[in-house]
Amino acid sequence: MAPTTPTLDQVRDPSDMRNFSIDQLRKLADELRAETIDAVSVTGGHLGAGLGVVELTTALHHVFDTPRDTLIWDVGHQCYPHKILTGRRDRIRTLRQGGGLSGFTKRAESEYDPFGAAHASTSISAALGFAVGRDLKHEDRNVIAVIGDGSMSAGMAYEAMNNAGHIGGRLIVILNDNDMSIAPPVGAMSHYFARLVSSKSYRSLRKLGKGVAKALHVEEAARRAEEYMRGMAMGGTLFEEMGFRYVGPIDGHDLDQLVPVLRNVRDGDNGPVLVHVVTQKGKGYAPAEAADDKYHGVAKFNVVTGEQQKSKGGPPSYTKVFAQQLIREAEKDDSVVAITAAMPGGTGLDLFGERFPERMFDVGIAEQHAVTFAAGLAADGMKPFAAIYSTFLQRGYDQVVHDVAIQNLPVRFAIDRAGLVGADGCTHAGSFDVGYLGQLPGMVLMAAADEVELSRMVATATQIDDRPSAFRYPRGNGTGIEMPDVIEPLEIGKGRIVREGSRIAILSLGTRLAESLKAADALAAQGFSTTVADARFAKPLDEDLILRLAREHEVLITVEEGARGGFGAFVLHMLAEKGALDRGLKIRTMTLPDVFQDQDTPFNMYEEAGLNARHIAARALEAMGQDEAAAERIAAALAAS
Repeated sequence: MAPTTPTLDQVRDPSDMRNFSIDQLRKLADELRAETIDAVSVTGGHLGAGLGVVELTTALHHVFDTPRDTLIWDVGHQCYPHKILTGRRDRIRTLRQGGGLSGFTKRAESEYDPFGAAHASTSISAALGFAVGRDLKHEDRNVIAVIGDGSMSAGMAYEAMNNAGHIGGRLIVILNDNDMSIAPPVGAMSHYFARLVSSKSYRSLRKLGKGVAKALHVEEAARRAEEYMRGMAMGGTLFEEMGFRYVGPIDGHDLDQLVPVLRNVRDGDNGPVLVHVVTQKGKGYAPAEAADDKYHGVAKFNVVTGEQQKSKGGPPSYTKVFAQQLIREAEKDDSVVAITAAMPGGTGLDLFGERFPERMFDVGIAEQHAVTFAAGLAADGMKPFAAIYSTFLQRGYDQVVHDVAIQNLPVRFAIDRAGLVGADGCTHAGSFDVGYLGQLPGMVLMAAADEVELSRMVATATQIDDRPSAFRYPRGNGTGIEMPDVIEPLEIGKGRIVREGSRIAILSLGTRLAESLKAADALAAQGFSTTVADARFAKPLDEDLILRLAREHEVLITVEEGARGGFGAFVLHMLAEKGALDRGLKIRTMTLPDVFQDQDTPFNMYEEAGLNARHIAARALEAMGQDEAAAERIAAALAAS
């Protein structure tokens, strides 16, 4: 007997699975799960969320006519099975690699990714835009948003649902509930009601009943009776009140339930509908099912044992250094509290929470609330530290301005993932925080060059009680510098000279200091005496230090791991105001490039950005009028070392 071709091998794109039987879909889902596990074991990435939606992904592409029907995934880290089914299986082992597939949905990557997503809770808003556009163009197609994995904790999702209910057009929202947080028990009765209320016969009977109720002038009583029945049987009254027809909950791993319900919804009446699907994060892979975090994000791992590839050791991460110092501050001061927006592990506040559970607050994916919550704490005399990734803090910027800065409240922002972030790419790169915080009156803004400096900045922020403050630090491990026994706070607005020279001055903000020192060594070896300074503060600037560098050197280079319009711009503005540019100082600013950089290894991203030591040295030589040969000699020396 000839071997049977694996079902997944028969699917080049979703059109190949439209006529599959339920049994074929089950086999396809099993093979899709195995393929996802194997791929992520090679690349690392987000595993648990994708495993939880294997059957849902299979059912959606089976029932709906994608890409003609618009399918939008929230967050994006649920989308690995989706990528495999939509013509990208041959590249799935390039996930999160340089030149490979993005770890999230990306419009430029496939027509099956109509909307890019990496931050949470955007799907319903975007889907409503597609639905309204469809209706204005008089087109006939479905628009489906899949939201879940915590994304329903963000207010934006409810803003979108409220608007969708008001507009009333046809829209399908799939709520992927993978933590049972709002799910009533899933069983035979709830399955029965889900299929019933999504069916054509129920809708016809409901329409007839409405007509009878209207004729008898009891339509309001009938509406309330039906709502009570549906709420008691299935839950979902909240969504009904927002204008959505609620269907569910249904077992998101049971294709016998998923497929007919999705068909009923597809063929149903106009108007928004929410399908409540209950799934298990990490489903089908024992190590993921057993993990507390359901293998949310993993390194490369052994498929058989589930053992993840261990790091090579070395210095602690900046995140851990921050958490440990914050714990020390909280031990001395019981007014210190910590706030995170659904990222206790990612920000290190899980460690703080273990030590001070009553003083750590995880508000969910709700950065706007996190900022104003911190503002309220500060106004009441507490010392709140809001630990939020740089790109996530962007979502709460209005609150930073209106609720914190204008009121001059001493909220302390611990900005993790500042700068480039490697495999997560441009959606998570902290490129803009220096610019968007540094322009705010009264803000104290620091950037740590190493672990000791980060610890000192935590101590400094604890003592700032009269205005808001922030300190930024990168993803990854520290430099390995020895930590002192006593951590002293910094003097506000004062930088430091790390190395003295006479001709070239390199002024670094943040963790490019190590590369600046390498560049200075290479320049000195070629006869160009170089000073290196650590600015420490982007605001307030150390004007005395910067003016001295400008006065005593031929060339001044500013270096930062941030976008244009940040630290270098602040320095230029100050020097211009002080007239320090009039004497012919040669000044250059080095920033991240004016593009969104795709994912790659950190070194390759810095190479592309032009922020490694050879680039810093080359920029200094260019400013001094040296030819390219001098830069090539320095680059060769750096490469050899």
